[in-house]
Amino acid sequence: MDVEQVSISELWDRVTGTQPTPPWWLVILVALIALAAVVHGPTWRVARNVVTIAHEGGHALIALVTGRKLDGIKLHSDTSGVTVSRGKPHGPGMIFTAMAGYLTPPLLGLFFAGLLAGGRITLMLWFSLALLGAMLVMIRNAYGVLSILAVAAVIFGVSWLGGAKTQAGFAYLAAWFLLFAAARPVVELQRMRARRMAPSSDADQLAHLTGVPGLAWVGLFAVVALLALGAGGLLMAPETPPLPNPPGFSQ
Repeated sequence: MDVEQVSISELWDRVTGTQPTPPWWLVILVALIALAAVVHGPTWRVARNVVTIAHEGGHALIALVTGRKLDGIKLHSDTSGVTVSRGKPHGPGMIFTAMAGYLTPPLLGLFFAGLLAGGRITLMLWFSLALLGAMLVMIRNAYGVLSILAVAAVIFGVSWLGGAKTQAGFAYLAAWFLLFAAARPVVELQRMRARRMAPSSDADQLAHLTGVPGLAWVGLFAVVALLALGAGGLLMAPETPPLPNPPGFSQ
């Protein structure tokens, strides 16, 4: 077996193998950091770009899966984005494509939580890189390209150069962030709708396509986000060490 074959084999084993579960305190610490990033306004304005990437990536993926032609994706510095696809302006393909945006971040976070619960930390990081690489070819503006490359560079640096604990902490941080962050854009969406500032939002497009009120779609997005957070939290919940027995106690 030549060197190239060995290196490819070793890389495959590294990506698909399992890694030890991080210590309980690290899981809790990164969960608190992720929650703080969502709650703290200035941090959220930057971190929200990650949610937008997942949101638009969800639109793009479902557009392709349902047979629509994907023209491109744009990401903007105000953390908004747009995915343009062509096909029938009505029907299941359009409905599922419109639904996918707000559903993707929580479901992706839940998927990542499942990988982490199975010890697949490196696989989770490299799967993220694969998703970003696939999305990059469809980006149609400079800010979008820079956003994708910046996120990919951070993930690659951590997965290739970071130690086991660094990789684990970052992977859990990313999963917790997606789970916590999924609900805030839904709240922001409804606030914009209440002020009549988002007449063409995903919820309103779905209302037009299906006849189901936009508020019902907002409720669906919120329920999925909360259920994913609950399920993902259970999957990633750390095993805390047993409490020491009190003095003089014996079993």
